Amino acid sequence: MSNTIQVSIRGTGHYLPGAPVASESLDDREGLERGYLAHETGVEFRHFAQGMDQIEMAVGAARRALDQAGLTGDDIDLVISASGVPFQTLPSTAPLVMRELGIADGKAAAFDVNSTCTSFISAFEVASRQVAAGVCRHALIVSSEIASRGLPWEKQPEVAALFGDGAAAAIIGGASGHEEGIQACLMRSYPSKYEACQIAAGGTRFDYHENPDEFARNTLFQMNGADLFKLTIKHFPDFVDELLEKAGWRKDDVDLVVPHQASPHALTHMVRQTGFGAGKIVNLVANIGNQIAASIPTALDHARREGRAEPGTRLLMLGTSAGVSFSGLALRM
Repeated sequence: MSNTIQVSIRGTGHYLPGAPVASESLDDREGLERGYLAHETGVEFRHFAQGMDQIEMAVGAARRALDQAGLTGDDIDLVISASGVPFQTLPSTAPLVMRELGIADGKAAAFDVNSTCTSFISAFEVASRQVAAGVCRHALIVSSEIASRGLPWEKQPEVAALFGDGAAAAIIGGASGHEEGIQACLMRSYPSKYEACQIAAGGTRFDYHENPDEFARNTLFQMNGADLFKLTIKHFPDFVDELLEKAGWRKDDVDLVVPHQASPHALTHMVRQTGFGAGKIVNLVANIGNQIAASIPTALDHARREGRAEPGTRLLMLGTSAGVSFSGLALRM
């Protein structure tokens, strides 16, 4: 009996705010030698959401996905916000996205799924299981991120320059063929390096009233790139092999890899580690930066619009996230 979760992608869309911001302009702003940030990060451009909020970007991406699918908000009965950073601590972000899309009260369910940079993969599996089980007809997944509001420009400009803002969305519906859908999904976590990538404030860890200075010091993103690199080098190849085994695929069976756009250097290492040719990997990061959870669906939308993810395509979504976790999904388009 097949273990395939029989679903299809009905539509995708992405949204980039404003004009591209060049690394050289950030060098000038931060008082660095011109060319420094591009050399250190490999990122040439990114977009920043100035005068725009996370919900506006989410709605922009969602409307493009709906248009591509030939659907309206009335056709959606599940909305999942799959973002690493929410719009606010409470309530969850998805109900507000639902409201701004004009979906009526009581018409759909709405909740958040957060596994930081790989939130889209986690949400894709959750939504697909609901669609395949007949709980809902069409699920809308939206990842929308404004990384630019929490970057450590003063202490870690090389880290800050990796990131950009953006949103992307996908609509999941029932499969049209028995081979279509998720062949395997896998997550493995390595919490020994929990502190290697974090924004420590904003939850219950630091009490704003008791320790406002400590709270303020921990509101910016922090990353220990060396620890993340060592862990990934050690474990990621075996993780990919386990995912392929679950799917019943060999590496040569994979037509396209849609990875988290962590950094140009990270994607170069992925090519070297996994053995997938560079031509099979969707690589946009030099021109849009790391968009946290929006990275994978943005890359997916680009691939679909360029004709690289057509019906029958064997596709892998792969990513690493804070925590530290690896996530992967094998999908037959």
